[in-house]
Amino acid sequence: MPSIRRPVVASQFYESDAEALRAQLTSCFLHKIGPQKLPTINKTSHPRKIVGLICPHAGYMYSGPVAASAFYQLAQDGKPDTVILLGPNHTGYGSALSIMRAGLWQTPLGNIEIDTSIADAILHKTTLLDIDEIAHRFEHSLEVQLPFLQFLYGNSFKIVPICYQIQDYDTALEIGRALIEALDTANTLVIASSDMTHYEPAKSATAKDQTALKKVIDLDAKGFYDTIQTQHITSCGFMPITSLITYAAGICANAEQLSYHTSGDITGDLSNVVGYAAVSFKKSA
Repeated sequence: MPSIRRPVVASQFYESDAEALRAQLTSCFLHKIGPQKLPTINKTSHPRKIVGLICPHAGYMYSGPVAASAFYQLAQDGKPDTVILLGPNHTGYGSALSIMRAGLWQTPLGNIEIDTSIADAILHKTTLLDIDEIAHRFEHSLEVQLPFLQFLYGNSFKIVPICYQIQDYDTALEIGRALIEALDTANTLVIASSDMTHYEPAKSATAKDQTALKKVIDLDAKGFYDTIQTQHITSCGFMPITSLITYAAGICANAEQLSYHTSGDITGDLSNVVGYAAVSFKKSA
């Protein structure tokens, strides 16, 4: 019987009841700083172009509308078969760089299977990853992406979860290069889960974040990493983003910023905010 990774932030970051969660997701898409419309899945046979997304991972009441901007565009692009989830390890549990290669992840909307074959393909391309469930057991950064994907596709996709504690550039670079070698861009999607600047006035947070996001749009992985360090930007998922930029550049994708807001746009308190960005990466041909 497969192991089940059960939800840990249902009823905190998002609703724990399936019907209430669907209503909450609907409100994220319809929100005034979200897409303001519900997504429609493109079911035509055209080749998918979106190969990556940056999505925030705060509570849905704060970052949900920004995340919805990314998932709205994803729906227009069609359905990936497997989603590789890259996120920071906030808890400190488990391995410094961990992957799960088997089992199920559960949310109030159902169970999602881990794609063992793709996890093994990634493991074959790098020795940095440890197979470790403990790092994922209490971590929210990947979990909060799943209800959005289920809202679009039900449970008809698989995932590969990868969680980062380590924070050096060479590690991020190697994981990005491993994804280039391991993934088929036709049926996979890479999501880097990250919030941006934490707990600064909105003006300074926005200025810092836009400086970093300019490097993302330029597909400058080293420039992005260095900007985070030199500007002291408290983006929790900068390592996953650096890996995603490396991957996107390696497969000749282009990046587009879809949305940027702060928690202050929701609460009205601009004195102490967290920044949220949505970015898509598309194959140029």
